[in-house]
Amino acid sequence: MIRAIYRSPEGQITTDITAEAAWQRLQASSGGLLWVDIRDEPFASAEGLLLKTFGFHPLAVDDALTESHVPKLDDWGDYIYVTLHSVTKHVERWEQLDTVEADLFVGRGYVVSYQSRPVAGIERVWQMVQRDERHLSRGAEHILYLLSDELVADFFPIVNDIDDEIDQLENELLESPESVEMDRLFGLKRTLVQLRRTVAPLREVLNRLSRNGYAVLRPESAMFFRDVYDHLVRLYDLIESLRDLLTSTLDMYLSVINNRMNQIMKVLTVVSTLLIPLTFITGFFGMNFFAPSVDLAPWTGHLALVLTLVGLVATPVGMYLWMRQRAWM
Repeated sequence: MIRAIYRSPEGQITTDITAEAAWQRLQASSGGLLWVDIRDEPFASAEGLLLKTFGFHPLAVDDALTESHVPKLDDWGDYIYVTLHSVTKHVERWEQLDTVEADLFVGRGYVVSYQSRPVAGIERVWQMVQRDERHLSRGAEHILYLLSDELVADFFPIVNDIDDEIDQLENELLESPESVEMDRLFGLKRTLVQLRRTVAPLREVLNRLSRNGYAVLRPESAMFFRDVYDHLVRLYDLIESLRDLLTSTLDMYLSVINNRMNQIMKVLTVVSTLLIPLTFITGFFGMNFFAPSVDLAPWTGHLALVLTLVGLVATPVGMYLWMRQRAWM
């Protein structure tokens, strides 16, 4: 699907127009603004429009049509090519976090956006400029600012959800450690690594835009990009903090599991220790009270049986009290 919105120098907004016709109007007059959005369009059709109609460089078009998976910014003189990323969460498992790419061509008086997959941030900005025409009157760099701001804003709900998930994991660790799955911890860790790899180059792109070293961007637009850059700096710091917090949670999980294992081993060791003397006594004497092989009446009578039973009971009890006194239990 190819859609276009054109604002004439007189302020008239036109949406029911083809990209080619809108481009011709923009070329014929000065002071207008054109935004063309290409979404879910066949490769050949999108490539022909970008190369032939708008005349973009083949290398820039190839980067746009092939997902690069890395935010970038290229200056081609008459226009700049910007790749921005956003994230969506379609499933419950964090390791399946989806990264979406938006490719933008920005020149004097026009913006061309390409979506290989639908990007929610672009759709919100499209609806925004249709509701309020003042956005179009502020130039192409303002549209670029709105797009970058909306795409960056999609990261924050994901980061907040991860923060809540880590807090929930900590509570579960304190209440019921055996209910916590290692897959959840490692899934969150992989997600944070993925977010960090995306936000770091995205922060660099906005940093370059905030310096305003491009001929197609007006100087007064730098402060807007600097605001988005500040959001990315804060987002990057949040991701780093969550990584440290998750590492601490993982250490706490391993510590709790080790402590539980130590408690289990302690109980088993105590039981084994208490039974060892009994095993020795019964094995040494053979316990032939009722069918002696030789005539040893004093050792095989009822008194010997009673004394042996008392000894068998008193020995583990005494050892238990002794271990408690030594603070071994």
